[in-house]
Amino acid sequence: MSTLLPFKKLRNIRDLGGMKTTDGRSIRSGLLIRSGHLSKLDPSDLNALQDLVDLVIDFRTDRECLENPDVVMDGVVSVRIPIFDQLTEGITREEEADHNVFSRYLTKPSEAKQYMCRLYRSFAKEKAVSGFAGFLRYLLESGQKTVLWHCTAGKDRAGIASVLVEEVLGADREDIVADYMKTNEYLKDDILFLTDFIKKQAGLDFGAAGDPADESLRYLLGAQEEYINSFYSAVEETYGSVDRLIRDGLKLTEEEISSLKSRYLV
Repeated sequence: MSTLLPFKKLRNIRDLGGMKTTDGRSIRSGLLIRSGHLSKLDPSDLNALQDLVDLVIDFRTDRECLENPDVVMDGVVSVRIPIFDQLTEGITREEEADHNVFSRYLTKPSEAKQYMCRLYRSFAKEKAVSGFAGFLRYLLESGQKTVLWHCTAGKDRAGIASVLVEEVLGADREDIVADYMKTNEYLKDDILFLTDFIKKQAGLDFGAAGDPADESLRYLLGAQEEYINSFYSAVEETYGSVDRLIRDGLKLTEEEISSLKSRYLV
């Protein structure tokens, strides 16, 4: 599993180091970091992150970045690779996107889950795959620098980026899925807070037992195995296999895959 790092304001910041691969190696620690957005850092978090990270890759849309700009860090290069160009309800976290998706699915848990499954399938479409290919290109060119990638919650776009890195490096599929699902543990407090906040705004009794809004928000705010399985299914339908996605979609040659493994595995 990836390792949760001890930050005050970044609850879902993880080092992929330590994850095992099927050839008996493991991912090096201190080089591959995933996170949520970096707009609300206290001074201790800022200092620690500046000491840790060399390159930040931001997967958010223009509007997300305007609403919650990342803190500028001395000596840290920032690159933007928007996985989606515009508002995508449930994935991008612009205020308008959040309002639209919550109002539409707040009391419809089954539809909320189906919606998120469709969104995860969109990660296998050309636009998203092209963005992830650019992300992996930065990993190839980064030398021994520490790279951090993030979206807003560090759950969906950053989560699939992590899945792809782990697939390229040869992690076991079962471990990849289990690591993806750790998001629910690391964002538990945030999900509970947002659930109460959204229900209160909607005028719902947020203490009511069995409220369908609780289930809907768990689907919209959390991680589900059905989501990542939907992504894998779309990959197989589009490319035939994850290996073909890596070579034909992400445009990685055998030499480049070997180079990434030499750099990031021990």
